[in-house]
Amino acid sequence: MAKKKTIRSIPQARTPMPEQRPEVRVKNFDEVACGYQLEDALVEASRCLDCADQPCVRGCPVGIDIPGFIKKIEGKNFHGAYDVITNTNLLPSVCGRVCPQENQCEGVCTVGESLEPVAIGRLERFVGDMAIAEGWANVPYIEHNHYRVGIVGSGPAGMACAADMAKAGCEVVVYEAFHEPGGVLKYGIPDFRLPNPTVDVEIDKLRKLGIQFECNTLVGRLFTIEQMLTEMGFQAVFVGTGAGYPTFMGIPGESLNGVLSANELLTRCNLMHGREFPNYDTPLQPGNRVAVIGAGNTAMDAMRVSLRLGAEKVYCVYRRSAAEAPARAEEIHHAGQEGVDFQWLTAPVELLGDEKNNVRAMRCERMELGEPDASGRRRPVPVPGSLFEIECDSVVFAIGTNANPILGQTSGLKLDRRGYIATDEHLATSIAGVYAGGDIVTGAATVIQAMGAGRRAARAMKAYLGLRDTEVVYTPAGSDPAGLLFGIDRRERRYARVHLES
Repeated sequence: MAKKKTIRSIPQARTPMPEQRPEVRVKNFDEVACGYQLEDALVEASRCLDCADQPCVRGCPVGIDIPGFIKKIEGKNFHGAYDVITNTNLLPSVCGRVCPQENQCEGVCTVGESLEPVAIGRLERFVGDMAIAEGWANVPYIEHNHYRVGIVGSGPAGMACAADMAKAGCEVVVYEAFHEPGGVLKYGIPDFRLPNPTVDVEIDKLRKLGIQFECNTLVGRLFTIEQMLTEMGFQAVFVGTGAGYPTFMGIPGESLNGVLSANELLTRCNLMHGREFPNYDTPLQPGNRVAVIGAGNTAMDAMRVSLRLGAEKVYCVYRRSAAEAPARAEEIHHAGQEGVDFQWLTAPVELLGDEKNNVRAMRCERMELGEPDASGRRRPVPVPGSLFEIECDSVVFAIGTNANPILGQTSGLKLDRRGYIATDEHLATSIAGVYAGGDIVTGAATVIQAMGAGRRAARAMKAYLGLRDTEVVYTPAGSDPAGLLFGIDRRERRYARVHLES
């Protein structure tokens, strides 16, 4: 019997992630973090204490059995680790790269109370990447039924919902407005953080479940949600369109040439190959001196993309301090390594143009932190007499997004006061049979939170359609191995689905 681990007996240091050197990576779009090698993964897996109370599982929005998959890695059963992860998450290579583990599973890791937490995200990526390299895919036996389900949006929420409904036997069609599926994973995250080929492989696994993707299809313009439920023959619909409508500040000069949103910059660069101009005819001119307003992950992406596109100087303009910045600490660290000039406690008040209406400078004022506001962060207060200018020929707004109004304008869906789709606790909307989840309901959140919403909606949709859902009817079978017979809960014996035709 293996000796029980203690905090003193495990490797004390977190296994570092191999990375490209800053001076090299700033000139390419190759992935910055190179991934664990086998030896790295085995050492890091040995740091898991396999806690009885499993706080990391509770910290994961989709409830991955984290100690379970790490134990499989430690035992060199890598396919077994993949099986454990994909019981609840079909995108391990994606989530291992972009999820903010430091605020979720790793943030509550028991090891982290005394040492650096176990690198759960890096281990998840290791398993996901091995699965891609080896061609692994978990495609269960699916007993088809007569239900058709429509999914609006192919981002993380839509993909998670589509996968669960396909596994339940439904015919699933996913509608995507852009020319490639993937949603924000494709248009919003640069290759140096999440390579497009990795997303493509994960999407292909969904196709193996029988899911159909219809791209270049803007729901609300070509047809409405109501038409999906009537003329098009869908019995249930899930809306996971995200919240990609950009926010601006409303300051003078926003209509000048050279002003754009981070979403536009990233979409042109990531999805439309703008960075490969003139091989692709997508225009993209980021400028030589770029000022990015905001300090979230999207802002960091916009700054780092601008550097790779050839900008000589890139500024991060943020009205609070680094401690309040919403971006992941790793992203801020990488941006600083690559040469971003952080202008903390700085707020833009006006954009200044030249005689041709091109941006030439940003007028700003210094801020200081006062009392906490409704968000719990200290409110920035202007410092009198502190106006100054930042010379720039391009300004990128990365201060958040709003719900795209198209679905609200073209359907009877009830919206909340912010313009997002209103749902109940089961993610049901005001239209019977229509469910919604992800950023279009909550506002901007994380990839894994959107996936969790997609899975929650799928459970509700299965109940609405009268489909039996073992995960809901019974306690998780994995907690009682003795209760399984050939991998099926014994309480499912002699159960058969019956269809009654009216």
